[in-house]
Amino acid sequence: MSDDWDAVTKIGKSVRGAGSRPTVAKTASEINAARRAGTLVSTDKKYATGNQKSDPNGQRLTKIDRENEVAPPAKIDASVGKAMAKARSEMTPTMTQKDLATKVNEKPSVINDYESGRAVPDQKVLSKLERALGVKLRGKEIGAPLFKKSST
Repeated sequence: MSDDWDAVTKIGKSVRGAGSRPTVAKTASEINAARRAGTLVSTDKKYATGNQKSDPNGQRLTKIDRENEVAPPAKIDASVGKAMAKARSEMTPTMTQKDLATKVNEKPSVINDYESGRAVPDQKVLSKLERALGVKLRGKEIGAPLFKKSST
């Protein structure tokens, strides 16, 4: 404990003084003026943010990274979707996407993706669809009947 009861503690800007807080010099002339005054000067290179120009080396490295990326998986061909839609419409009674999905035990969105060409091909699903529709959906002759009709 202090024996001096008359001591005063000051808090705030007035105690620190005017020059103790570090300032940021944004222009070259401000940096040169600080160097002439003999104050401590530290310069750091900042990387671009937002819409400012960035370091060209960073752009080059980003381009190299993009070249090495794994290609996205191939989507199903549009002819498969057209063959599916044609086979559904030729059935009697006409089969909806929901009916087909129920028959092959898949979601209606999966059938929609296959018909619109957005799906990644899955051999199990394609084989179920071929059997349900009776139409080839893989290999050559897409849209051809799966089983040849025997005329006896």
